[in-house]
Amino acid sequence: MSRLTPAQTHPSRRTLLGGGLGLLTLALGACSSRDTVAAGGAAPASGTASSTGFTVTDMRGQTISFDAPVQRIATTVIPSPSMIAAVDGGYDRIVGINESTLQANRQGLFGEIFPESRSTTTISPSSFTPNIETITELAPDVVFQWADQGDGLVEPLENAGFKTVCLLYGTQEYLETWVHLFAAILGKPERGTEITGWMHTELKRLRSELAAAAPVRVVHLGQSGEGYSASNKASYMHFWMELAGGRNMAADNVSAENTVSAEQLIEWDPEVITLGGFDARTPADVYADGALASVSAVRNKRVYKAPLGGYRWEVPCAESPLMWQWAAELYHPELTSHTLRNTMREKISYLYNYDVSEAQVDAALRLEMNRGSRGYEVFEAQP
Repeated sequence: MSRLTPAQTHPSRRTLLGGGLGLLTLALGACSSRDTVAAGGAAPASGTASSTGFTVTDMRGQTISFDAPVQRIATTVIPSPSMIAAVDGGYDRIVGINESTLQANRQGLFGEIFPESRSTTTISPSSFTPNIETITELAPDVVFQWADQGDGLVEPLENAGFKTVCLLYGTQEYLETWVHLFAAILGKPERGTEITGWMHTELKRLRSELAAAAPVRVVHLGQSGEGYSASNKASYMHFWMELAGGRNMAADNVSAENTVSAEQLIEWDPEVITLGGFDARTPADVYADGALASVSAVRNKRVYKAPLGGYRWEVPCAESPLMWQWAAELYHPELTSHTLRNTMREKISYLYNYDVSEAQVDAALRLEMNRGSRGYEVFEAQP
């Protein structure tokens, strides 16, 4: 719809940081408003800082010092740009991204909110290998890279002299660490506290609403060749499936690349199937798969494509509480308050400084794609 001016944004709501974050602290020095941030369980670094300098400890335990505020950010990490923009309230500091991120920006709501994100320079393919020549031309103040995908991804950046902050991925704790680490680097620690405060509030609410719910048999499927892959208990998807009142039937699926056969899906007999956003498979495709005709979710038309908001909701992102609520409303429609559309408008406005239209909410929720599935009318705009 339209970007909001600062005077139009919703007022800040200071929220105390609750439990579940792991070890990330901000230490204030006597001569600095920003000094040291430790992330991912590392001990805070020692030292002093100028009025604009600060130090962070990244998620591999390395300390990185900055002499001035960060203004130019490059990142190979696919989901990080939307989170950086959410923490910053804008996209202006992002100068380089992953090719996979660029494709997502061109498909969904994020590219409508920030049109410049559709043409941002790419600094790596989906394999995360950094293009040092391109990064050199962009001259970023910081580069974000994975902490656990091998030194071959990090060493070229550090050897070229770039300040490299490394990240770990896949849990709610790591997600909250990202939020606070980005907030520290962007000079907006209170913003990080507000976002994780919202997450803690939603965790508490859903656990309370669903405390007496009998778990629903569920799986979250991706594509593996012509077949399926199923998210196991090592995935972030497992976290929100259980939070939303589901029993992840693929929790112990440890096959190569998490592939799963039709025979296994028939044995598990999930009552609800959700589909990931990294491939083109739709509920209609699953309904048309004769091999799955006897599966409860297929017989009862309870197969749903996960939303694509500012980013793909099923993986850790700034909008993750919206995914939790979406899943809860699908798994337990009789127990949950169907307020997702209103929550989306409020939170997207807060996170990205942008007022979404009803049509944009429809597209993010994939109403057309999911309309043939049972109960999805609860996400329709009310007359």
